[in-house]
Amino acid sequence: MFTGLVEKIGRVTSLEPLDTSSSGGGGTSLTISNCEEILTDAHLGDSIAVNGTCLTVTAFDKTWFKVGVAPETLRRTNLGSLKTNSTVNLERAVKADTRMGGHFVQGHVDTVATILSVMPEGNALVFRLQPRDKGVLRYIVEKGYVTLDGASLTVTKVVDGEEGYWEVMLIAYTQEKIVTASKKVGEEVNVEIDIVGKYVEKSVESYFTQASGGDYGILEKMVSRIVDERLKN
Repeated sequence: MFTGLVEKIGRVTSLEPLDTSSSGGGGTSLTISNCEEILTDAHLGDSIAVNGTCLTVTAFDKTWFKVGVAPETLRRTNLGSLKTNSTVNLERAVKADTRMGGHFVQGHVDTVATILSVMPEGNALVFRLQPRDKGVLRYIVEKGYVTLDGASLTVTKVVDGEEGYWEVMLIAYTQEKIVTASKKVGEEVNVEIDIVGKYVEKSVESYFTQASGGDYGILEKMVSRIVDERLKN
């Protein structure tokens, strides 16, 4: 479990394709350096989020650590596009006494999103992103949380439908702390939606199944209220 507060920006110093000893075969082994601050209490088998992807430490020293990235992870995240000297967001798994400054992040990437535009607004940057899997848009809500490359960010705008996208704003401080701020139009970011939305959806769906005998009158009233509010706007 993570908070979405990036602790350190690391640098990829080695990629070893087909390193069966650490990735299980068919994947890639990454060595990430320039991160001594987060390795002071490291142990083999620890979880570290790399660009929001929960990975297991297979080897480490004072300034570097190594993780194996399985083929499935390479397909579902942007880790497959990393090269030597690429920078990545890093966060250790939370402790029981960690302040929850972000939100509950699992490190399980749902999809990737393409950066459609980067627009300056004062000293902030507004990123517009379109997901590869449009199905995740139903979990993205204005003023809700979304995790981009492991960073917990607040959604400022959502547009559904075929052109579906959302926007986030990076303040000047955040721009200095995460790699996403330096990405350009056309590049991809890892996306993890707020897990709370998934649980709510499953609970509501279960309630309204025929087997549960749910009260469909409640659903009709809710839908009518939403439609009326949309028509007014």
